[in-house]
Amino acid sequence: MSDAALKALAASMPFAKAIGLELVRADREAVVGRVTVGAEHCTAGGIAHGGFLMTLADCVGAIGAFLSLPAEAKMTTTTESKTNLIAAAPVGTVLVATAAPVSVGRRLQVWQTRIETEAGKLVALTTQSQMNL
Repeated sequence: MSDAALKALAASMPFAKAIGLELVRADREAVVGRVTVGAEHCTAGGIAHGGFLMTLADCVGAIGAFLSLPAEAKMTTTTESKTNLIAAAPVGTVLVATAAPVSVGRRLQVWQTRIETEAGKLVALTTQSQMNL
């Protein structure tokens, strides 16, 4: 997917734009996004808020599910999401979120997203279910 297509795809999801998500890759096998932790994404103490990390994971997982929709489906919606918060990500940290399919079915998809620092340190792990509509 071209850089312009990746930017358009990220811009089509207003909440992804609001958190500063930049897509690096997006296809049926994986979605990779980058974001820098800003002060507006943090709890007290300048550490990335869990809700911000969950939003990041939901955005890249949802994009992957959308790109993997069966021909008869028009859209997808998150039906369940579970996040394990593993390590702190201080303000200024560049995070890389990589979503990959676990199962892609006719009615339901399951995606897993790893959020890591650029150095590869695991910050959060999310598993989400997406219903095909």
